[in-house]
Amino acid sequence: MARALRALAQVMGWSCVAIGLLHVVLGNAAIPGAGSAGATVDSWGRFMGAAFAGYGLAWLWAARQRPIPARAVRWLAGVLLLGGVGRLLSLAVHGLPHGFQIALTVLELGLPPVFLLLADADERIPRGAEGVPAGR
Repeated sequence: MARALRALAQVMGWSCVAIGLLHVVLGNAAIPGAGSAGATVDSWGRFMGAAFAGYGLAWLWAARQRPIPARAVRWLAGVLLLGGVGRLLSLAVHGLPHGFQIALTVLELGLPPVFLLLADADERIPRGAEGVPAGR
């Protein structure tokens, strides 16, 4: 379970960093259906891309800790869940978005329970087990 947590946290981190940087570089072009949204949305999207890259770096930081701190995993999973809830609110107010956004909503609502289930997996391993030196 600890290896699964570490792998998922690393994939999450690198994915968020890559997606965030893509938004910084491409602006509106990175958002399906928002190509002509204008300068205000482009500015906001690039800023949020930087914030999303920072979120990914937080996942990578957590994944590098020995043990992975359950508290950090819970907080980061909570932020992801909050993003999914935000998408649900948008759906309720404005209707269906682009299909890619719906797929992201499913991930943002589905992954947090997995992370919450695994959150303390690494902390439960006695130090010195699984080839991890004691005291690290």
